[in-house]
Amino acid sequence: MHLNTESLLVILLVGVVAGWLAGQIVRGAGFGLIADMAIGIVGALIGSWLLPQLHIALGSGIVPAIANATIGAIILLLIISVVRGGGRRNFWRR
Repeated sequence: MHLNTESLLVILLVGVVAGWLAGQIVRGAGFGLIADMAIGIVGALIGSWLLPQLHIALGSGIVPAIANATIGAIILLLIISVVRGGGRRNFWRR
């Protein structure tokens, strides 16, 4: 697979937006630019694997890509919270 500069920028943009959205939903605040990007990119990988397994298709384009990555990032943050022992009490901080 060949990634050109434009594709890489789109992936990073989707990652930042998805990570920030997931942080807003889960925590009430983002995690910072680099962490948002990492959470969003890993979330995109999770979402692109999990949603087809559940027979959920969001469509194509940038908005469905952000939604897909955000869903995956929320799942990632939930898993991290459970593994770290944060529990429900500390997870939904606002």
